[in-house]
Amino acid sequence: MTTFAEPSAATAPSAATAPSAAPADLLSRFRAAVLAAPSRTAVHAADGSLDFAALDRRTAALAGALRAAGVRRGDRVGVHLARTLDLPVALLAVWRAGAAYVPLDPAYPAGRTASTAADARLTAVVSADAAPPVPAGVTVLRPDATGDAPADAFVPHPLDSAYVIFTSGSTGRPKGVEVAHGSVAALVAALEESGAYRTGPGVVAWNASVSFDASVQQWARICRGDTLVVIDDERRADPAALVRLLAEHAVTDLDLTPSHWQLLREPFAGARVPRLFMGGEPVPARTWRELADTGVDAINLYGPTECTVDAITAPVAGPVPHLGEPLPGVRAHLLDARLAPVAAGTVGELYLSGPGLAHGYPGHPGLTAGRFVADPFAAEPGARMYRTGDQARRSADGLLEYVGRVDRQVKLRGFRVELGEVEHALAALPGVGAAAVTVHEPAPGDHRLAGYVTGAGLRPADLLAELRRTLPAHLVPATVTVLDALPLTPNGKTDHRALPAPAAAPAEEAAAGGGVAEQVAEVWRTVLGLTEVEPTDDFLSLGGHSLAALRVVHLLRRRLSVEIQLRQLLDAADLADFTEAVRRAAAAGPAAARPALTARRDVVR
Repeated sequence: MTTFAEPSAATAPSAATAPSAAPADLLSRFRAAVLAAPSRTAVHAADGSLDFAALDRRTAALAGALRAAGVRRGDRVGVHLARTLDLPVALLAVWRAGAAYVPLDPAYPAGRTASTAADARLTAVVSADAAPPVPAGVTVLRPDATGDAPADAFVPHPLDSAYVIFTSGSTGRPKGVEVAHGSVAALVAALEESGAYRTGPGVVAWNASVSFDASVQQWARICRGDTLVVIDDERRADPAALVRLLAEHAVTDLDLTPSHWQLLREPFAGARVPRLFMGGEPVPARTWRELADTGVDAINLYGPTECTVDAITAPVAGPVPHLGEPLPGVRAHLLDARLAPVAAGTVGELYLSGPGLAHGYPGHPGLTAGRFVADPFAAEPGARMYRTGDQARRSADGLLEYVGRVDRQVKLRGFRVELGEVEHALAALPGVGAAAVTVHEPAPGDHRLAGYVTGAGLRPADLLAELRRTLPAHLVPATVTVLDALPLTPNGKTDHRALPAPAAAPAEEAAAGGGVAEQVAEVWRTVLGLTEVEPTDDFLSLGGHSLAALRVVHLLRRRLSVEIQLRQLLDAADLADFTEAVRRAAAAGPAAARPALTARRDVVR
């Protein structure tokens, strides 16, 4: 069997992947952390800090309120909170009440939140809003609700559900992934055993959205005694402010996507870089080489939501990106369509098994059975493995290389996106006859969704505005192109490879001539994929996001040799306001050379 643990064929996982003893549940580890250092800071957030003793009291009080409201073991509780102290308090309290949490991101459209809450069959929801968008009959508690702590400290069974996170669904609706307490405990223990986590307490930045499974690997570290720094939305959107926050709290570990690192790379120049946990999407070769060459301490993480966040890790070292080795307890197989192992150097589909496998998709037994299949290589009866849909191969020198997907799922800025879900949403809009969605790359590394529709009298701007009312931002296409008909394959299916470039996407490079105003406008058109922009247009309202903003800054630095900061673009009222900022920067002198990174040398593995 070809495994990630060793390049040669074998019939069982190597000793390096053998599971250790069953790890302690995270609630027991949290109680031990409270007893060990009650006065140590547990959480920093924009609205204050809590030491471990205070966090213990607050989570116990909210757990008591949940129990008093009727929450019982095995129930599901929605958590609908902003990125404040209340968020980790609520997540821990739900666990202490014996329930599983279901994240409901307040940034998502109300209709999507209501649909998720209904599908999850919530018993209660913790929210700071008086009337959160949840079904009638669901009990709503404020995060400062108090009640008598349960007399018996809840100790979860390894199979008790810890959380249900909803991911993009190919059928047009998000699907929940239900993960057990034992799987989360195994994840933390495996990352400790692999050396990804330091032996003593660290300071961990909580960067990911609570609706993204990477958040579990970040916030749950509080249970092992680490200090958690909750990054608020304002500083998450401001790279320079985020780097200052990390320095202020002496953050040792930062989890982020490679796309997000590109936003932080320049603000980090000259500052110490914490250990980087990079996941959510492949690390580009240029990024890999720069991190490896400068000695920045970085770890590449791979794993689907269905396998509890992370399953395979590799230090970012050497000349080329690769996935690495399975975490302790994880078994990885490269198989063909008949579930037979493939030879070294041959592309196969990746299957994973071990303690991190989720229970499945609640309410979707057929889908669960199709993705979680019997493991023919396991010694124990009844073992399952998860079909990831990812393709990989072993290189000539034994490294495992990610190749691509076997389906139409993509990763954009760390979010898992089923193109079918976006197509369903587009096709459901009034007047749309047919719809297709693909990924467009107007510049290397800048991957964006591109929508295509058929129908008379359709206006792309109106369609995008309607989608923004129903879909999270990461599922809204950057462009929509109206076609007379979608291209078809010989068997009558949509030929996604034959779809044209997004409507009126301009040439990548602006004309050499033209004044500052024209060059700035041309860069906006290039990055946003638009034919026209007006002086009163706002960058974000036109569909811009942080990665697109970074691209604007880089293009202007290259074309006009100006020192422009990302914040100047994000803070500008409109195109005219930003153009004035560019003129002032041009008058101040040419942009400085790309500064070097400084590796963090005080990190202890």
